[in-house]
Amino acid sequence: MHLVGRISEKLAALAEELQGSFAVADVLDRGQVESAVQRAGSEIAGLAYAVGSITLKPFARLNDEDALRDYQLNALGAFRALQAALPALRAGNDPSSVVLFSSVAVTQGFPAHATIGMAKGAVEGLTLSLAAELAPRIRVNCVAPSLTRTPLAQALTSSEQMATAIAGLHALQRLGEPDDVAGLAAFLLSNEASWMTGQIIGVDGGRSTLRSKG
Repeated sequence: MHLVGRISEKLAALAEELQGSFAVADVLDRGQVESAVQRAGSEIAGLAYAVGSITLKPFARLNDEDALRDYQLNALGAFRALQAALPALRAGNDPSSVVLFSSVAVTQGFPAHATIGMAKGAVEGLTLSLAAELAPRIRVNCVAPSLTRTPLAQALTSSEQMATAIAGLHALQRLGEPDDVAGLAAFLLSNEASWMTGQIIGVDGGRSTLRSKG
């Protein structure tokens, strides 16, 4: 397993735990992305682009920098990582798999989510386009979570009152945990999902399709 991220200390500890390798890179820098992917080796069986952002502002307060940063982190970064990895994803004897990450906000439409909804919508479009273009050698799927208890979402989940209120909007009455999302991503990367491609799959406590009883 080859890990890529921005914080070397965390990457080193996790790579040691998983007995893998790591490279430090900022997805906003194409050169760093290409170098980090090359260090993964000449063959890549699976790629997960698990990068996200949460920019919550009323539309009138957003500016070009907000929109561009969310797009670059979420959509353009995935585009760059996949282009860099494409030869290695094609190199093995068996089909490879790619997993991208969207958000329930794309299909539900939440206030103050304009730039993240726009950026993650682009990720879903990229998923479908590449799933069609790269089949049958490479499968491409996308996971679309609802609010999950990660460091990225700490501004929303650190207040237990707010977290409880948001959890109540989900049919399953709780927020997501990292393992909820990671479990599906691991499945999509595995051979058990060998007949799945071009899918946008919600891991969202029912938020995208159900209304809570509350």
